[in-house]
Amino acid sequence: MLFTALRYYWITAKGYRLRPWASPYVRWRLETFFGGDMHALGPGQFFSLMWRERARSGKFLAWLGERWQVQDENRS
Repeated sequence: MLFTALRYYWITAKGYRLRPWASPYVRWRLETFFGGDMHALGPGQFFSLMWRERARSGKFLAWLGERWQVQDENRS
């Protein structure tokens, strides 16, 4: 799951890898996943949210890993 998390982060935070809270795509994804306005999210609030929602994020990453595995199998 760690590899899945790093792969997803690397893809979604392109251009903002050292400050993911500023990424328009990451903010949009957080808004669709959690609701609310994420444009004013700072670094402390971002990491607090990620820590608080780590169980839900883990379930999402497990699902994402399954989807990528199916895609890889279909390519072969």
